[in-house]
Amino acid sequence: MNNPVVIVGAGLSGLRAASLLTAQGIKCKVFEARDRIGGRVLSTSDPNRPALGTFDLGPTWFWPQYENMMDSLVKELNIDTFVQYTKGAMLSERIQNEPPERFVLPENSGERSIRFKGGVQTLIDAVADTIPSEVIELETRVTAIRLDDAGAATVEAHLADGTRKNVTASAVILALPPRILAHHIEFSPTLLPTIMTDLVSKPTWMAGQAKAIAIYDRPFWRESGLSGFATSWVGPLQEIHDASPETGSGALFGFFGMPAKTRRELGEDHVLKLVIDQLVRLFGTPAQNVRAILYKDWSTDSETAVEEDLAPLRNFPSYGQPPKAGVWEEKIHFAGTETNSQYGGHLEGALQSAEQAVYEIVNLKNKPL
Repeated sequence: MNNPVVIVGAGLSGLRAASLLTAQGIKCKVFEARDRIGGRVLSTSDPNRPALGTFDLGPTWFWPQYENMMDSLVKELNIDTFVQYTKGAMLSERIQNEPPERFVLPENSGERSIRFKGGVQTLIDAVADTIPSEVIELETRVTAIRLDDAGAATVEAHLADGTRKNVTASAVILALPPRILAHHIEFSPTLLPTIMTDLVSKPTWMAGQAKAIAIYDRPFWRESGLSGFATSWVGPLQEIHDASPETGSGALFGFFGMPAKTRRELGEDHVLKLVIDQLVRLFGTPAQNVRAILYKDWSTDSETAVEEDLAPLRNFPSYGQPPKAGVWEEKIHFAGTETNSQYGGHLEGALQSAEQAVYEIVNLKNKPL
């Protein structure tokens, strides 16, 4: 392969694909529209109180007992982890204006989940460290992929300064949400209708969601025998978990039951006031003493969500590889968590899809003429 493999997207799947290709001596380039790596992985601190810790506004956990590829990679890269805190009772808020019910779950009733010291960004950074720095180009937005009569693929990208660049690619790995690539990348010749239909039918994982994290001096709820886990039919948060670092400050994070359109209508300030009110209802007056609050509404992130993603998911989406056919069959390869049928929506799905895409490219490279 004289021309590089071009990878579109520097989330976990794109970076892992670049790492695997690099390890096999195959030239590659990673083009990322954002000004950072990680995609939907977003670990952040309060800029005014960084000592409180780093918290995940995107994916948070993995499950080593099931997710073998993630478990192996974490060990290979020597990443520090700790077990999610689950000791104590859970709370359930079923009816408005009634106190939450308290339940003690049987020991070992839930699957043991693992978190990263310093957030999931530590995984992203560790994978990026296995790739030569010049491979990754940020603020490089791929807008078109063209195939000429001789079968050569050209990737067209727009840079932050307004200039364009064209790169001839031996193959292209599309490591970004299927709906994003269907909406924002032009293919010439066009993709077959069956492929386009499949791409737009795959909801982008987390795209309609938002995440709020309330940070405290300490995890005070543990002193009352609570795990920090709560469910609610009242809202605005539908599911709440302990998000505290291994030591030091305390934190609670929640996923919203409130639809994306409602969050937009109310505005961030009002939404976060409702969040604090709910935490006080559940965990008592100490929940008012918030040191910092972090919020990320993924539905407003143009690199993640499209209009179709605003509708709440009613069922778990049907994920997996799009069909391959026509002139693009050997030139484009799909990666990203939505393209993995077994672990779609998980970090494990992102890793497995990257390995699948690289496997396809290496097989084509070694294919007899």
